[in-house]
Amino acid sequence: MSVIGEQIKKYRVEKGITQEQLGQLVGVTTQAVSRWERGGTPDAEILPALSKVLDVSIDALFGQEQQSMALTLARRLSQMSQQEAYRYAFMICWAIEMGLVGNISIIDDFMQKFIGDSAIINDKKLDYFAKVIHDSGIANARISPDLQHFFLMLEPQGSLKEQLSDMEELRQVFAIFADEKLLRIILYIYSLPNVAIATSLISQNTGLDQKEVDRCMELLCRNNLATCGVIATTEGEINSYTFRRESFAVPLLCFADEIAKKNLRPFLGEYKRTKPFF
Repeated sequence: MSVIGEQIKKYRVEKGITQEQLGQLVGVTTQAVSRWERGGTPDAEILPALSKVLDVSIDALFGQEQQSMALTLARRLSQMSQQEAYRYAFMICWAIEMGLVGNISIIDDFMQKFIGDSAIINDKKLDYFAKVIHDSGIANARISPDLQHFFLMLEPQGSLKEQLSDMEELRQVFAIFADEKLLRIILYIYSLPNVAIATSLISQNTGLDQKEVDRCMELLCRNNLATCGVIATTEGEINSYTFRRESFAVPLLCFADEIAKKNLRPFLGEYKRTKPFF
């Protein structure tokens, strides 16, 4: 069967119409429809009618709708200002979250309320979370007046545990964020522009002595969260540090904050997972 034949059959079945009915609607015989679905290709002049009757784009008939949609979205985002592009991208992410729930009756209501902020505007203290957990993957979104983020994971091939680092390496990462001194340094450095910072400045703003700062920064550098450089001064060479802005510290802290929340309000969720994660 050709790609277009597969697509015609797929969308015809979804519409709940027979080959005969489709033929009548686009002005061809039942045999012609059957021939398409067995590997034939409709004449070009028939494509607009097929697109209209099946309620899909011509790209979709050729199996190219996803590629076309992705390209259109990428082009649109590239033409926006940075702030506008991020806001629009999150709206798309929120639409994805709603669509993955698979309940069309809630989509209009929830899209209108939460994209327009009408459901959260009156209570600035609460965060809202949407969680969708299926056998095909998971999607989490946080939408509040001041902090919004989105996470989507397709179901990995094989066990998720097989894709992760070993237990000891993971433990070492969590140990960094569990150490009060290291966390204090991380939060301080992320409060600054992306510039090299001397040990003395980190010490002054975190309350840690300089030897302790160097010890902590060595650990952060070893775990690829920061890089160390040397600056020549009138008093000799001193260490300076730059935090790796491409690191995963910010999303990790956002999810840690979600776990720590006492007023967690998962206003929308669907858990239909039958398989274990690990």
